[in-house]
Amino acid sequence: MGLRFETAVSNAPEQLIDGESPQDTVMRLAAEKAAVAAGHTDAGEKCIVIGADTVVVIDGEILGKPSGKEQAAEMLARLSGRTHTVYTGICVLESCTNKRVCDCVATQVTFRELTDDQISRYIKTGEPMDKAGAYGIQQLGSMLVERINGDYFSVVGLPVCRLSEILAGDFEIDLAV
Repeated sequence: MGLRFETAVSNAPEQLIDGESPQDTVMRLAAEKAAVAAGHTDAGEKCIVIGADTVVVIDGEILGKPSGKEQAAEMLARLSGRTHTVYTGICVLESCTNKRVCDCVATQVTFRELTDDQISRYIKTGEPMDKAGAYGIQQLGSMLVERINGDYFSVVGLPVCRLSEILAGDFEIDLAV
């Protein structure tokens, strides 16, 4: 985008709330992450903070990050040969004014049929352990994905196109394109 930026880990808890929609969940979590990160900025300094959160949803159930190898295997087996939805929420926060704009992008992802051996080998790479739905499309997990319908970058974890629209339209930030 042609912007200078710093990356900060917010360590905000990623707790689900019963009955909350996936869209509301990822926007709430993105807002919480942005708020925590904004607390580390210099007071009074104009600072734009971006928070993001991603979940995988299949059969109406949110799949977050697996708690262990067994849960990762269960998630991947459940996604095998099927289409699921990835929701990524973003929240842009201007720390000096507390102006906040949040949104959500949904993308359909279809997995190819996976064998138990393929699932086991993928889990042994360690890649699934810190990823929503137990896969990362931008790395080895790309071999699990047959097709997507929507924003690839949303599945990676940051819907760049939507973010650029918010920055330019709502915060009047001059972007490279």
